[in-house]
Amino acid sequence: MLPGSHATPINDAALDPLRNPGLLADAFSEFISASSLLEASYRDLQHEVRHLGIELSERNAALTRSLAENDRMRAALQQIIDSMPCGVLVLDVAGTIVMINPEGRRLLDLGAAHVTSLRELSALCPIDFASLAGGASARLDSELSLPSPAGKRWLAIGNRKLGGAGLHREANGGKAALESIWILRDITASKHAEQEREAARGALALAEASTTLAHEIRNPLASMELFAGLIADDPSNIALWVSHLRAGIRQLSGTVNNVLSMHGGANPHFTTVDLSACIQSGVEFVRPIADQAGVALSFECGGESLTILGNENLLRQIVLNLICNAIRHTPSSGRIAVSAQCVARKGVRRAVVEVVDTGCGIPSSLIKRIFEAGFSANGDTPGLGLAVCRRLMTAHGGKIRATSRLDKGSAFQLEFPIV
Repeated sequence: MLPGSHATPINDAALDPLRNPGLLADAFSEFISASSLLEASYRDLQHEVRHLGIELSERNAALTRSLAENDRMRAALQQIIDSMPCGVLVLDVAGTIVMINPEGRRLLDLGAAHVTSLRELSALCPIDFASLAGGASARLDSELSLPSPAGKRWLAIGNRKLGGAGLHREANGGKAALESIWILRDITASKHAEQEREAARGALALAEASTTLAHEIRNPLASMELFAGLIADDPSNIALWVSHLRAGIRQLSGTVNNVLSMHGGANPHFTTVDLSACIQSGVEFVRPIADQAGVALSFECGGESLTILGNENLLRQIVLNLICNAIRHTPSSGRIAVSAQCVARKGVRRAVVEVVDTGCGIPSSLIKRIFEAGFSANGDTPGLGLAVCRRLMTAHGGKIRATSRLDKGSAFQLEFPIV
C-alpha cells in the first residue's frame, strides 16, 4: 500500500478476479448480454427510422400530389371563370380588386387598364361601384341602363358577400380573406325581348277586346234591327218599339263601355240593384227575337225583393247572352223559362236566376268546357258569350253553373250574394 493512501487492501481472495476466474466469467457474460441488448435496440431503432423515413417519403409524395392537384384545380377554376359568359369581379377585405375576368373587362370597356379598387373602376366606367358597394346589405341586385354607340345597353349587377372564413388569397407572403364577388350580365337582349313581349301582349289584348266587342254587340244589334223593322211594319205600337230601340242603344253603349272597361283593367261601377226588375227588363228587351224564332219566352219572379250589389248594364249583358244562346239552340215551338228567386243555403240567403230551355242540350263530355274562351261546341260561334258571362259573374262575386241533357235542354243558374 502506498504511503498516504486510504484504500483498503483486497485481502479477500473471492473478490480478486485473478484469484477467482468465475467472477471474471460472470462479468464477461453480463457484458455480452448487455451488448446483445444494445445491439437489438439499435436494430429496432434502425427499423423504426427506416419506417419513419418511408412514411415521411409517402407523406411528402402525397403533399406534392396534393399541391399539384390544387394547382390544376386553381388553373381549371381560373379557366372556367375566364370563359364564363358573365363578368366576374372579386374583392378582398381591403377593398382590393383581386380579379376581373375577360367578360367583365369587355362589359365595362376596360381593355387592358389596370385597376385595383372600386373607386378606380368607377372612374373608368359609367357605373358608380363605390356607391353600390356602400350598402350594408350582404347582397345587391340592380339593373342599370348605359349609353353605347349602338344604343341603350342594360347591365344586371349582383353583389354577394363571401362570409366563409376559409376563402383566402395569397398576398404579401400571407393570406388575405376574400370579401365579395360581383357578377355582371348583359341583359340588353332580354330587355328588348321583354319590350317586344309587352307590345305583343298589348296587341293580343286589343285583338281580344275587339273580338269580344264584336261578339257582344251582335245580340243588341240584332234586337235593334228587329225593333227598327217593327217600327216600319207596326205603326200602331211605334211608341213601344221606339222605347225598346232606345233601350237597345243604351244597352249597346253600355256593352261597349263594359267590354273596354273589362279589357282595360278598370273596375266597373257597382250600386244596389233590384235584380228581379233588371232581369225582367233584359227578358223584355230580347222577347221580340224569341217571338221571331217561334220560341216561347217567360219570366217568373218569386215576389221577394232581391237586392244585390251590381251593375245593371253588366247584368243585362249576362241575361242577353244566355237567352240568345238558348234561342239559337232551341227549335221553333220550344220554350225558354227565366226565373229569379231567393234561396237559403246553409243559413245564407242567395239570389238565384235560372235560364232553362228545351233545346238540343250539350254533350256531357263538353259541359266542363263551355265557359272556356274560344270554345264552341258546334264551331259556328266565336265561343265568347259564356266566357264573358263567367267573367262578369266573378266580378259580381257570384257563380254560374250549367246542367244539360242531350235532346232535353239546358239549364244555367246564376247565384248572387244578397245585400
